[in-house]
Amino acid sequence: MDYPDSARAVGDALREGKAERGVLICGSGVGACVAANKMAGIRAGLCHDTYSARQGVEHDDINVLCLGARVIGEELARELVFAFLFARFTGEKRHLRRLAKVEKMEREV
Repeated sequence: MDYPDSARAVGDALREGKAERGVLICGSGVGACVAANKMAGIRAGLCHDTYSARQGVEHDDINVLCLGARVIGEELARELVFAFLFARFTGEKRHLRRLAKVEKMEREV
C-alpha cells in the first residue's frame, strides 16, 4: 500500500470525527508524515523517542503519530504509541498561540 493512501484514510477518519488520533507507519516514517501534514487539521509528528511522542501531543497537539518501521523496533514502537495515546494537550497560552499561527498558515495556502 502507498503511504499517501494510508495518510488520506487516517486523515479522513480524524476530520470526520471517527477517531481522535491516528498512527501511520511506513519505512522511514517521513513519507507518511509529509503526506498526512498536507491535510487541513492534521498535525502529524515523526517520533523515534517517547519524549517527542508525549511532548508532541502536550505542546503541539499532534493528532497523528508517524513511525518508521525500518528505523525502530517493535518494542519501541509500542512505547511510542502508548506515550502518544496517553498524553494530553496542555492548552497553555503559549501553545494555543503557536497553534493559532500554524492554523493561519494552513488557511493561507
